[in-house]
Amino acid sequence: MADSSDKMTDGSPTGDTALDRQTELLKSVENRALPVRLATYTRLSGPGWLQGAITLGGGSLAGALYLGVIMGYQLMWLQPMAISLGVVMLAAISYVTLSSGEKPFDAVRNHVSPALAWGWLIATMMANVVWSLPQFALGTAAIQQNLLPASATPTGKVLAAGSLLVVALIVVWFYNSGSRGIRIFEWILKAMVGVVVLSFFGVVAAMTNAGVLPWGEIFAGFIPDPRALFEPAESLREDIAATGEMSTWWSDKIAATQKDKIITAFATAVGINMTFLLPYSMLRKRWAKPHRGLAIFDLAIGLIFPFVLATGCVVIAASSQFHGQPKDVFAMLEAEQLGTKEVKDYRKLLDQRLAVAPAFKETEYKTPISELSDSERAALHAELPEADRRMAAMLVERDNLSLATTLAPLVGSQIAQKVFGIGVLGMALSTIIILMIINGFAFCEMIGASPDGPMHRIGSLLPAVGVLGPFVWGAAAPALATPTSVIGGAMLPIAYLSFLLLMNSEQVLGKAMPRGIKRVVWNALMITATTVASAASVWGLYEKKLYGFELGKTALAALVVLLVIGMVSFARKEAAAKASR
Repeated sequence: MADSSDKMTDGSPTGDTALDRQTELLKSVENRALPVRLATYTRLSGPGWLQGAITLGGGSLAGALYLGVIMGYQLMWLQPMAISLGVVMLAAISYVTLSSGEKPFDAVRNHVSPALAWGWLIATMMANVVWSLPQFALGTAAIQQNLLPASATPTGKVLAAGSLLVVALIVVWFYNSGSRGIRIFEWILKAMVGVVVLSFFGVVAAMTNAGVLPWGEIFAGFIPDPRALFEPAESLREDIAATGEMSTWWSDKIAATQKDKIITAFATAVGINMTFLLPYSMLRKRWAKPHRGLAIFDLAIGLIFPFVLATGCVVIAASSQFHGQPKDVFAMLEAEQLGTKEVKDYRKLLDQRLAVAPAFKETEYKTPISELSDSERAALHAELPEADRRMAAMLVERDNLSLATTLAPLVGSQIAQKVFGIGVLGMALSTIIILMIINGFAFCEMIGASPDGPMHRIGSLLPAVGVLGPFVWGAAAPALATPTSVIGGAMLPIAYLSFLLLMNSEQVLGKAMPRGIKRVVWNALMITATTVASAASVWGLYEKKLYGFELGKTALAALVVLLVIGMVSFARKEAAAKASR
């Protein structure tokens, strides 16, 4: 077992009067009626809202947006299912941490495998630093495009990105200023998450009032249908069939795009760094065994509820405006808005279509399509059948500005631009803050420093490099996003497996280890979550390449090796512990 200095208290007097009062309050309501317990838990909640703040980030927004674009309302069930499976594992992580009192990095390293522990930590730090870049880019875009269009200048971009960094640093400072600072920090995060949810909910409420939402279809979309993971949406099949001999090509294109977006939506529900944040945020608050019920409730109210509401509203809005609808892209073409991302993506899709069309083979031209001038390419695009051009426009990826613009006639410019912009800004800023907090914890574990000391603040500064995001992310994304997503995706099942094993370790949990029917239920849920996460990793990583290198297959091979090492190491450690007793 770890040294006693690495342990939390079990609820006995600690010298912290506020914590003692909180512990006694939890004990006093332990056997009270459910409404009484829930009211108490709501007042004391905290770390779950940190999870909500990080999961409601740019990845969740992009995933929800494109799920609506490409699948309509058919995958309304996907993100609720993903977050529910993630919460199962986070609840298990909280149970192990609060029952054992041992720091999770030490628990995995000492009782499972050092290789798994260090892989978990390194993948977390990589994710924190790399994914801070698009969050700053998203927040800056929300300021310049939705909230303050007058700031859409090079100087305005610097000021917007700098302002995000200053606000994030101030809020992180509160977190490192003691127990009162943590409470202030949590209030701020709760407010940010609330603003995000209310903003997107307000947009959907306004659309409902305008009578444009088919609620029957929307509710039907919450019924799981695994076929929707592999097949184009039923509502697109007529348009696909209209492309004639190219229908198979378009179906394959949609399936491949769909796969990436489903993996994105699933992976952003619970990321590798979230598994690191939860236990350390609870340790920082000095939670212990009496807080286990509170911890699980905290995850439900702070993570599941905001995530499902916010992402669901984005899927609904995006589906209503873009699914099977090419008109917004065609309007940009007519207005000659050739520099927009939508038009560039549209032309890229048509280039790919030309490259495989029998009548437009590149070999028939002196110059490859990719090297033709814009006017030459536009002329070739115009010769394609209308059905192909419609399909390309339907599949173009949209962003928050596109959605806000198309919603303006329905819900009013103020709601569409300002409220939507506030929601996006809240998403980006809250995620930046939490990435910094997580990195502080991981940095302290890496160097063996106390998370209560100055090293946490220093570690928290590393993701501040994300302030360069508005200036470099577009160019850096291929080089940084692919390896980080591959490593993070491969490490998530390892983090899950580690805590699945720890939940079944009498050496770690002692009398707190679940037994009987409770153990069966815990294991059934955790094995399901771990299996789904592993399957998603295989599905998402297998064909990932970086500059021709089979990065995904290499990561999967390493994943298998680490999983085997972890299970063998755990079995040996458990056997040795039993033999010594």
